[in-house]
Amino acid sequence: MSNKKWPTNLSISDSNPMLSEQNRSILRQSIEPFNTDGQVVAYWKFSKEYVKSGTIETGDLVLQDASGNGNDLVMQTFGDSRSVETENILKWSNSTYGNASNGQSLEFVNDKHAPVGCYFSTSDNAMINKEKFKEGFTIEAIVKLPPNFEPNKHSWMGILTRQGQASAINKLAGEKEILSTLSISNLREVQWTSHPTNLNVNETNWSFSLESKEEWYYISVVNDGNQTKLYVNGITDFRNTEAQVVGIDAVEGFGWNVGASMWSNEIDTLFSGKIQEIRITNRAIKREGWLMKSSQEGYTANGTNEQLALITASKNYNFLFLPDPQKTVRYQPEIFFTQMEWIADQKDSHNIAMTAFLGDMVDQSHAPEEWIVSDLGVEILDKQNIPYLVIAGNHDYGIGDPYLIYYGPDRYSEKEYYKGSSPSGFSSYGIIEAGSYHYLFLMVDMQHMMEDITWAKQIVKNHPNLPTILVSHEILAIAGDGISPQDTDRGNMLWNELVNEYDQIFMTVSGHNHGSVHRIMKNANGNKVIQMLVDYQSSFAGGNGWMRFAEFDEEMNKINFRSYSPWVENLPEEERTYFDVKHLTSPNDQFEIEINFKERFSFYIQSLS
Repeated sequence: MSNKKWPTNLSISDSNPMLSEQNRSILRQSIEPFNTDGQVVAYWKFSKEYVKSGTIETGDLVLQDASGNGNDLVMQTFGDSRSVETENILKWSNSTYGNASNGQSLEFVNDKHAPVGCYFSTSDNAMINKEKFKEGFTIEAIVKLPPNFEPNKHSWMGILTRQGQASAINKLAGEKEILSTLSISNLREVQWTSHPTNLNVNETNWSFSLESKEEWYYISVVNDGNQTKLYVNGITDFRNTEAQVVGIDAVEGFGWNVGASMWSNEIDTLFSGKIQEIRITNRAIKREGWLMKSSQEGYTANGTNEQLALITASKNYNFLFLPDPQKTVRYQPEIFFTQMEWIADQKDSHNIAMTAFLGDMVDQSHAPEEWIVSDLGVEILDKQNIPYLVIAGNHDYGIGDPYLIYYGPDRYSEKEYYKGSSPSGFSSYGIIEAGSYHYLFLMVDMQHMMEDITWAKQIVKNHPNLPTILVSHEILAIAGDGISPQDTDRGNMLWNELVNEYDQIFMTVSGHNHGSVHRIMKNANGNKVIQMLVDYQSSFAGGNGWMRFAEFDEEMNKINFRSYSPWVENLPEEERTYFDVKHLTSPNDQFEIEINFKERFSFYIQSLS
């Protein structure tokens, strides 16, 4: 790879300035919040015990401020109050964080498309309406997402929102249509975005995606009068703003909403799910003073730290798919290096025949240090002669084609399994022997798909007798319900031009769209095609080292799919957080698919050309 334009002597050491402390360490539970004490400004407990007046049924419910400061919440109805759906929008629930036997919560059943919705706002004379929190603040919320969370119904739903918009106080940069809001994104991330008193633009803190819809989450936003951190179940990630942030600006005459976001002074998305408590203080408070002093016991519902075999019989073999590593490469390279070292060490013991990278090898194509980190990691495989192939993602394209400098044809010049590339240099293919077969891996570039598709067709025409796995950065997406696979334009093109017509293509794998999902399609010959999307970049720690294994079991005629993190495996138990699990166990992360190899690969004739 002598044509690289950037230095490659970056060492993997804490002292190297190109790998700063920020880039080397994800802020985990061990990082303490700011050590100051705050006084409670407002404390809302969503329990019948704190009903001041009215009822849900009559639409005039008022909840008393448990702090005694008079910041009462008044029920509001948005839309057509005569709709029959009004009866089910709000209801009391006995479900609580930690399943406390004596607690209650309030369930919101709002929907963007419903004719009516309900939320709460602070009373006109509430003292919190004028508070600007210039000495800091702590916002705590105990919430549960709806079991049917769908982006088209619930994305950007507000938990807590300051009414008004920044343009009213002459702040015209950033999102001037809002002031401050704690909300849930389309990817189920918690977002705190706020216009502080000292800046003319809003600053934003993000969490990772809240993967489970079945558990409670304790959210805290802590500001010490200077910087802000966002925590989920006592744990923070790398997505905190680094800006100096003082206070939460306000517009005179406007209050706060609970259960509704706003845009341009209009109600935007109403909350759906359950809220148990919200508490706000006028300074940062120590961890020991939080409502929930530690995360829930055990680990997230969609994972386990039990020992699960990645290969179940010595004759079986694995194909390994490494989803979009962009966030780990950028923010915590040691996760990426740990993945590479594990593959190099475990290739033989786990019969890993091929590793395929699903694209986005970096997060910023213009950042040389990210390409260097990515290159250093993959060179671990080179040194051990580990078979791998790489495809570009949308983050990998840039001036001077840095992807080709690092992952173009020259990289594979001495690798026997590598068989060639497209005229653009971005698409490629390789042939590898595993079990009873030789498999063809066809890597088709997303940006150059139109010009490379003719080349790709010729490759499969030239190898009609080899089982083929097609990899491209984008093939599948996830539908609005958050769980179902959805077609994309690029995926449709690949299906129509390649997959459907050429029977030897029995699997497609892609990343790009956040989350994981799979499905089985039937091609023109009526045979199964497995399609899989896997992308963990919006999950905790930018993917936390999770990789997708496909264990081929020819004797049992099935493929076992598992998601495993060697990074978490290597973490000392006392350093693991609630979200650190070795194995993801949701139905789209751990599953098996039956496949009669002899029948499905009846076309097979060994060919290495």
